Amino acid sequence: MRVLDNKIGMERKIYNEEHERFRESFARFCQSEIVPYHEEWEKAGQVPRELWKKAGDAGFLCPFLPEELGGVGADFLYSAVMIEEMSKVRATGPAFSLHSDICAPYLFSYGNDEQHRRWLPACASGESILAIAMTEPGAGSDLAGVRTTAKRDGDNYVLNGQKTFISNGQICDLVIVVAKTDTQADPPYTGISLFVVDADTPGFERGRNLEKMGLKAQDTSELSFSDCVVPKDNLLGEEGMGFYYLMEKLQQERLVVAVGCTAAAELVLDNGVEYCRERKAFGKPLSKLQHLQFRLADIATEVTLARTFVDRLLEGHVTGEELVKEVSMAKWWTSEMLKRTCDEVLQFHGGYGYMLEYPIAKDYLDARIQTIFAGTTEIMKLIIARSMGL
Repeated sequence: MRVLDNKIGMERKIYNEEHERFRESFARFCQSEIVPYHEEWEKAGQVPRELWKKAGDAGFLCPFLPEELGGVGADFLYSAVMIEEMSKVRATGPAFSLHSDICAPYLFSYGNDEQHRRWLPACASGESILAIAMTEPGAGSDLAGVRTTAKRDGDNYVLNGQKTFISNGQICDLVIVVAKTDTQADPPYTGISLFVVDADTPGFERGRNLEKMGLKAQDTSELSFSDCVVPKDNLLGEEGMGFYYLMEKLQQERLVVAVGCTAAAELVLDNGVEYCRERKAFGKPLSKLQHLQFRLADIATEVTLARTFVDRLLEGHVTGEELVKEVSMAKWWTSEMLKRTCDEVLQFHGGYGYMLEYPIAKDYLDARIQTIFAGTTEIMKLIIARSMGL
């Protein structure tokens, strides 16, 4: 069984031989189709659509779907493998997991048979790219406060509103939109519904590709809906149930983040150990300085604790356990741990750590968003506190 590359981790037991063969296949895909081009994509601010088609052809998109819809009926551990392998090569541009593990499950779980046939095979093939539009200029963590509206008009709904910070916003073909169908609902969250909007729909417009401090190759956009007419057949699930659907799927979304943060921290630690072994100061390698040894030992302990906890959550998630509290713990703790790890390892590099030509500088910038999206650290702690009856 696989162990961590830095040789300090415990043996991992959640993956079987098929998972590891899949890992090897996806790792080859990353090396041939992503690594050589990622720097170019960072300059362009987005990933070309051709990559999505290649990933779909290779079976790396929406593997959880049944065969009749283009997937292979795989468990979530296959997705976890891909998240880990992309973290190992710093492939922060292709938002495959957003597409496959966050957006597509909404379509599969809440869509009807006709919607499944209409949308999902193209998602699995890479011909159709997904995004989800929750956040608004005035509503981030407070989903009940969204102001985008969807008013019924005969056989259609008319959408009006703005969204921001939408990953895949520039290249998406379908976007799941969170909107209020009842602005007078009490409590407000009972008036929220989900709609699937085709990017070619009149009234739907993409704004600028937002310039971020990190994740440079991943496009992130402002979206607007101005009298955007959407057929009632594009309502996802039942009207007024959108908030409940979002809550049901956030367990997996936050686990996606925890898996990625943990794998990224492992990479940063490995690189930090290697740098400290090679870099000399005061006539000897940095790795021989006791203070740095202690700091690296601290980081190694935190990374190993994170890996052990996240693996247990993965094990429970694939067997259907409800782990909302525990996944909230993992999301905030692993993201904050990654942030600390990047800060520490950057410090070990001295002035070189501040240079973007060194990977640790990009690691530092890319890590910062992890404590914010999919629910901020503060929101995670609020969820945990409420589960404790506080």
